[in-house]
Amino acid sequence: MKYPFQMSQLDKIDAQLIDSLQADGRLSIAKLAERLGMSEATCWRRHKRLEELGVIEGYQATLNRRKLGGNVLAFVQITCTQHSEAATAEFERIIQASSRMLSCHNTTGEADFLLQIIAQDLDDYSRFVEKVLRQLPGVSSIRSNISLREMKTTSHLPVGELLGL
Repeated sequence: MKYPFQMSQLDKIDAQLIDSLQADGRLSIAKLAERLGMSEATCWRRHKRLEELGVIEGYQATLNRRKLGGNVLAFVQITCTQHSEAATAEFERIIQASSRMLSCHNTTGEADFLLQIIAQDLDDYSRFVEKVLRQLPGVSSIRSNISLREMKTTSHLPVGELLGL
C-alpha cells in the first residue's frame, strides 16, 4: 500500500538507511540494524515504511554492460512533428516495449525526447535506428551521440543533500 509522501517524513536515520541500501541492496536487516546502531525490529519497521511510502521502489543487481556485449551506448535526441494523443500513446508504447532503451525523457530545448540506448556494436545500433527509431510516429529528426568513454555512471541518489540533511 502506497501512502502519500512528504519529504518531511524522512529523517537523517532514514537517509543513512537508504544510503546503506544503495551501496549494498543485499544487506540483511540484521547487518543494516548493526550498521545504523538500532534494533532489528526498529530497522525493519523503518525499512518497510520506506517501501510503503514508495521511496524504495525495488532492488536490482548492477551489471557491467560491456561484459554482457553492450559495447555501444548512444544518447539520442528525437524531435517529433505529431503531438496528438494517439501518436503520443503509440510512441510511449514502442518506447516501453523496447529493451534496448535504458531511459527516455521528455525534455525542454531543441529535441522533444532524450533516449539512452544500448547496442552490441555500431551495426547493431544502425539496425535499431532503422527498425525502431525511424518507425516511431511523428519523428522528424533523430540525432545520435555515441559515448566514447564513460567517465561516471550511477543510479545512487545523494539522499542527504536532496533532503537537506
